[in-house]
Amino acid sequence: MKRLVAWLMRGVLLAGLLLTLVLPPAVHAADFRNSADDKLAERGNKVDLNNSSVRRFQDFPGMYPTLAGKIVLGGPYSSVDDVLDLDLTERQRELFNKYKDNFTVTPAEIALNEGFDRINDGQYR
Repeated sequence: MKRLVAWLMRGVLLAGLLLTLVLPPAVHAADFRNSADDKLAERGNKVDLNNSSVRRFQDFPGMYPTLAGKIVLGGPYSSVDDVLDLDLTERQRELFNKYKDNFTVTPAEIALNEGFDRINDGQYR
């Protein structure tokens, strides 16, 4: 019985090795891209006002969460300066102008904007 099991195990191992030679190589994760990945790559190191969640503004002191929430809910924007058309306090305008070079605007992507993910995207410290 032990010889039969050993012989079967060798056969399975040999079949597995042969299949790896015959079958095409596995597809790498880099080959799978979707519109959200492309959009995230397009913005570079800047915060995309049309496609970012509130949490992306944590790097800018004073903007998170109040001003960031206004910006996220006030979109979509056609330019970065469109944010100044929102109902902002004078202090919020100063803060936005201080960090304005860190923002960009690209067309809104539904994969990054649907549901409540822009307010709470589930990423915690």
